[in-house]
Amino acid sequence: MPELPDLTAVELVARYRAGTLSPVEVTEAVLARIEAREPELHALYAYDPSGAREDAKASEGRWHAGEPLGPIDGVPLTLKENIATRGTPVPLGTAATALEPAPEDAPAGARVRESGGVLLGKTTMPDYGMLTSGLSSFHTASRNPWDTTRTPGGSSAGAGSAAAAGYGPLHVGTDIGGSIRLPAGWCGLVGLKPSFGRVPVDPPFLGRVAGPMTRTVADTALLMSVLSGVDGRDHLSLPPSSLAWTSLPGEVKGLRIGLHLDPGVGLPVLPETIAAVTEAARVFEAAGAVVEPVSPFLRREMLDGLDTFWRVRAWSDMSALPEERRAKVLPYIADWAAGGADVSGVDAYRGFAQIDAIAVATLRATEPFDVVLSPTCPVSAPPAEWPSPTNDPRRPFEHIAFTVPYNMSGQPAVSINCGYASDDQPIGLQLSGRRFADLDVLRAAAAYESLRPTPRPWP
Repeated sequence: MPELPDLTAVELVARYRAGTLSPVEVTEAVLARIEAREPELHALYAYDPSGAREDAKASEGRWHAGEPLGPIDGVPLTLKENIATRGTPVPLGTAATALEPAPEDAPAGARVRESGGVLLGKTTMPDYGMLTSGLSSFHTASRNPWDTTRTPGGSSAGAGSAAAAGYGPLHVGTDIGGSIRLPAGWCGLVGLKPSFGRVPVDPPFLGRVAGPMTRTVADTALLMSVLSGVDGRDHLSLPPSSLAWTSLPGEVKGLRIGLHLDPGVGLPVLPETIAAVTEAARVFEAAGAVVEPVSPFLRREMLDGLDTFWRVRAWSDMSALPEERRAKVLPYIADWAAGGADVSGVDAYRGFAQIDAIAVATLRATEPFDVVLSPTCPVSAPPAEWPSPTNDPRRPFEHIAFTVPYNMSGQPAVSINCGYASDDQPIGLQLSGRRFADLDVLRAAAAYESLRPTPRPWP
């Protein structure tokens, strides 16, 4: 039998409903797991065991009365630290932030509280969320439970580490270029970047989403049923919808699947990663899907233009800080952002225009397919002390060529484990779908989850 911290959210809710398990028991077991693992993993910020115990006790009373608040009542969870929770400062991963208590819950925080979730604390992130790493000038660097000498990825770094280590079953990250899917890939998780606007965020920004990081597709779907609730603070969010999030069985036979192994730019894809993703495509093909290759569609000027625009945006924010605070920013991020200081207005706009160029190229390349398979990342997790796989602020985004296109196009994409490299590190398979077809993506992921070889035990 799995230990209590390793039970899925779906299993926990079923046992709460049956009266065979209490949220108090589960929360105490998860807190014990955290106490044992956190000294080496450094996944949490604003850890609140007292608050979690209070939440669990209140949930226990509701379940005894047969009146749960929502689908995740009593389930332990975390939120990434840039998702505001009332009364807790939001440092954005950097020592440069003035620490002031947040006045209210952000949309994701409000939704999980309304549903009765047991909030364990927040999870760490790098400076301004602009690294695929847990390296931070504010937090101690998070580490990967599969190999603590390596990073869990980022920028949802602590969420990836916490989920893989079993700090409860549900974790919420954010993603603007791969920040949910990349740590999910390196930590062996399911990580969903929903369609743009599907989960309200505050403040909204082009490409930015919040979404689940869990161990199973069913848990991701369950959490989406909560996170996708309406919130008027996000003027870019989608209209209300009644998607059957937990209705996951889907038909594989006849699906038209694209196999995308070369993004066109960026780091070369490791042969072991190509082999694992190709084998996943064979699994779908054996189940009756039709698999066809997808040609590279991302060009150098697209990735470089996006880099330029993001540098300008970062420099705009950082240059407004007092000098003594700006000096506290992680040097790698400071060097990267400084590249935007002298960009002309015309070049800044040309960089911004690449967002639309990437979106159009992505939509046209993937339109013929129900689902497109690709690696989540071309390489394995680098050392925990590295800010990025290139360790070079002049080449910061060479590893996101498979993930960032779907942020710009707004399409849903999920990472799920598809095997292990010779160094025993998990390999992430990304499944993307048509715009707004979040359920189709989750159903394809659930089908693969049921067909793939049994994953290795959690670390």
